Amino acid sequence: MTAHFRAPSASEHASSAGENPLLDRAILAYYDELCGSVRRRGHNPANIQEIVHDLYIRLRQKDGALENKVSLKAFLIRACINLGIDRFRREHFEACLFSGSEQEALQVSAPVASPDQALDLEHRLGILKAAIMEMSLQRRRVFIASRVGKLSADEISCRMKISRNMVDRHLRKAYLHCLDRLEDTL
Repeated sequence: MTAHFRAPSASEHASSAGENPLLDRAILAYYDELCGSVRRRGHNPANIQEIVHDLYIRLRQKDGALENKVSLKAFLIRACINLGIDRFRREHFEACLFSGSEQEALQVSAPVASPDQALDLEHRLGILKAAIMEMSLQRRRVFIASRVGKLSADEISCRMKISRNMVDRHLRKAYLHCLDRLEDTL
């Protein structure tokens, strides 16, 4: 079994490439100006054409991306500039990400907590539990509904049948009480 390949005819090529004739004409008409706008933003010559080509590919994938644009030229230039900014950011991020040596990487502390930290955490949690139990019943219920139940102040107000101001007052005093009790451990 043999496969036969042939080059597409000019009419076939035009129909496949002409899926977005407005984009094709605009890129051809403004190509030099698009490259110039990216070059003026400080990109190296190797990246300039890539940025313009990336723009073409992105717009090609979006049907109607150029519809209802007042100025195609201004839109394309702004889009190229934005892609250039994105490229600068990505290059900067990658440079920072991979800039360190192996020695620096070994000096970064591991996220594993030491036994002292675990004991300290248990101690602080014990103080926090005691502080919560010292609160009045209603303040404790409001605090727990907010912190553990993740309820908004309005939801707490409706459920407990108290005013929104009272909920805010209970939360403020509960936070201050807990911070007061934890002050020595912070």
